[in-house]
Amino acid sequence: MRFSGLLRLSLFATTTAATTAADQDQARPPAPAPVPAQEALHRLPAHPPPGHLPVMAPAAGSGIDSQVQPAVLLYDILGTQRSLTTFFSLARLHEATSQPLSDPKTNTTVLAPNNIVIEDLPLKPWETPGDYASLGSQAYDGSGGKDRADENLRRFVQAHLVVGTSPWEAGVRAKTAAGKELWWETRKGKDGKEKRVVMPDEVEVDRVASRVANGEVWILNGVLNSA
Repeated sequence: MRFSGLLRLSLFATTTAATTAADQDQARPPAPAPVPAQEALHRLPAHPPPGHLPVMAPAAGSGIDSQVQPAVLLYDILGTQRSLTTFFSLARLHEATSQPLSDPKTNTTVLAPNNIVIEDLPLKPWETPGDYASLGSQAYDGSGGKDRADENLRRFVQAHLVVGTSPWEAGVRAKTAAGKELWWETRKGKDGKEKRVVMPDEVEVDRVASRVANGEVWILNGVLNSA
């Protein structure tokens, strides 16, 4: 009797333990299925194509974009500036104006008029008073007119590229890609704050938008003389 009683107790304990373990297994969430190695690779973020590195936004509260981005080129950063889309479009039309932007070995200061400034010009960037004075209203008609317009556009952009100079210090005279000598100085604006002014055309710099591996982008509140 004693042995049978012990046997019943042992069977009861074993059954209870098995039932408890089964209940715990049912309550436990199923383990996730292993991800195949090939699928895991596809989940990794793709690397950017060579020469087009991601552009980092400046830190919040940093004021003007004084943060240097050493892995980014002028060509990359200009494409991210919404207020400079018109100037960037013009700069890409000619190799002579796009090449300095993508050259990692030459530093350039880009003096870029904002979109509103270019749109408000009395003449388009490809028009000049001299062409109209000598050729009249048909100055840009036909293949000859197209060539003149292309040449004027090239000069317009080159007048805003200080190639070979960046950083550009106050008072230092430097030549643009169009061959004109410029310098800049600091003056107090109407709001009492100091502003950079590009001389001799006296064009105010709104701000230094970006500092990257091969130069800086300055946003202008006017255009420089390309004649």
